[in-house]
Amino acid sequence: MIVFPMLAYVNGHFVPRDEARVSVYDHGYLYGDGIYETMRAYGGNIFLLNRHLSRLKLSADAISLTLPLPLEKIGSALIESLTVNKLREAYIRIQISRGPGEIGLDPALCPAPTMVILVKPFKDYPAELYENGVAVAVVKTRRNHPLAQDPAIKSTNFLNNILAKIESLKAGAYEGIMLNWKGYVAEGTISNIFTVKKGVLHTPHLDTGILEGITRDLVLLLAKRSKVRVQESLMRTSDLYRADECFITNTTLEVMPVTSVDGNQVGSGIPGPVTKKLINAYRNEVQRHV
Repeated sequence: MIVFPMLAYVNGHFVPRDEARVSVYDHGYLYGDGIYETMRAYGGNIFLLNRHLSRLKLSADAISLTLPLPLEKIGSALIESLTVNKLREAYIRIQISRGPGEIGLDPALCPAPTMVILVKPFKDYPAELYENGVAVAVVKTRRNHPLAQDPAIKSTNFLNNILAKIESLKAGAYEGIMLNWKGYVAEGTISNIFTVKKGVLHTPHLDTGILEGITRDLVLLLAKRSKVRVQESLMRTSDLYRADECFITNTTLEVMPVTSVDGNQVGSGIPGPVTKKLINAYRNEVQRHV
């Protein structure tokens, strides 16, 4: 089998991934000063592309970062990245940093941003994860306070989440669940979290200090369409333990069932009816868009 070498987009040029380079003086490297979006392509179509572009612009505006191209041209570059790499089912990441400049925190030191697009073939998660569910662990690392770093910014400064991920790995969990500064359930290291209790779908309110996930928003919409009652609220760890069902969401996972929290079985120990309904509704929505 011939393996097609991946090409990375770096500031308007496609180069072999092993030759892709960014300056060591780039403030994204030096300070984590940048933003990103992760997307998934199905059948050559980037799912919810416009939503991701809109959030990219919101993140850029929040850190006073001027995008290197208009949004429509960034969208074209994302699509072209699929085309030149001959991919239809793909993982896509775009990252825009402050760009190279002298050492120092002043953004004015960087005359032009750096834009990188990375793609790779997407291989579906094992079916047994959706059939049996995954284990999550509530970690000690707290989500950043929203007055320290606005959770609406999808920032490349990810150390908070990495520390939480390290904890979850040590606990043998698939994902780590972070609490906020007040001890309420916030979100996973790379996911939003939902529970079901007595047929009602619960998820932490945005005021908890979480990222407004694009998949999260879609799941809430699909739940309402499916006549599932939805409640965004403040949640405690005990709400996870007492849930009838639980699942996590993100762009690549879609809707992933959770059947264990901190070693405690969730509900009957298998994905529940509301979770299964939303898994199917999400996949149907993908097919409708594709």
